[in-house]
Amino acid sequence: MGSDMQRRELITLLGGTAFMQTFAALGQKAPVRLGFLCACAPGSPTATALIADINEGLRENGLIGSNDYILETRFAAGHYDRFPDLARELKQVGVSIMLANTIVAVRAAQHVVPPVPVVMLYVSDPVGTTLVASLSHPGGLTTGMATMIEDITPKLLDFQREIVPRAKVIAVLFNPMNPTNPPIVEDLKIRASATGLTVKPIVLRTPEELDVAFSAVVASQADAIHVVADAGIMDLIDRIAAFSVEHRLPCFSTLSYFAEFGGLLAYGPSIRKCFRRGGYFTKRILDGAKPGDLPVEQPTQIELSVNLKTARSLAIDVPTGIQQLADQLIE
Repeated sequence: MGSDMQRRELITLLGGTAFMQTFAALGQKAPVRLGFLCACAPGSPTATALIADINEGLRENGLIGSNDYILETRFAAGHYDRFPDLARELKQVGVSIMLANTIVAVRAAQHVVPPVPVVMLYVSDPVGTTLVASLSHPGGLTTGMATMIEDITPKLLDFQREIVPRAKVIAVLFNPMNPTNPPIVEDLKIRASATGLTVKPIVLRTPEELDVAFSAVVASQADAIHVVADAGIMDLIDRIAAFSVEHRLPCFSTLSYFAEFGGLLAYGPSIRKCFRRGGYFTKRILDGAKPGDLPVEQPTQIELSVNLKTARSLAIDVPTGIQQLADQLIE
């Protein structure tokens, strides 16, 4: 009798445990799929860092990888014509939100059917390129971070004049596939010519064109190099920096971590902070906010980094005033 009662109690206990496990499982949400359209190559140091920044931003907003979300990444490896197909791939695997850090990728994400929300992580002039209606009221399904690169690029000329006042010819590396790059180059031409400087535009569409671009820089007899910010060029900045040192050409860029990879000077909004801020927009959308109602944000700080080790390699004395202004001095 006692054993029968114990057996019934055990069955009841086990049945209750099974019920609670089933109930808990039903209460758990499946992780949402997020998509990232990356301009870099898979496994590159830049791509690895950008993905880490996305995950950090999501974690800062209470979203834990594997539990709350799965990040699906597709890599264009510097080839912008791949973005439409990559965006469709992400749509096919069921992503709920797409994250992108270049204009062409955002536009590809905006054209998937049926549409999904799009978070811009680091995009120049989203209003001028018609990605959003306005910064305060973006409308549609797109929001995120605008970089102001088009406004701050001319400041590189001021830094160059202070650091290498004798320079006369500037080789400007840019990607014409990025809609903001050609206007930036034209603006640099006008501003440079007003002070007796000559700009030599050097096209760099894909990583495979880098050696050709280097030959064009040498042929231009440039005294300095400017690298216009572009997501497709991010994977190449270490090679560009090494080339500039080898040919004793001071190199400047608005890509914020350019100096960390050996460039002489970088002046721009923090790419890492912009990517982490993407977590805020993603969480708000997952919580039910309409992307078009979330104002597009601009960085609150423009960071200046100077590589003093590179300066010594180039036999350049960086003025004390610039060193004092710098947020980061790399020895």
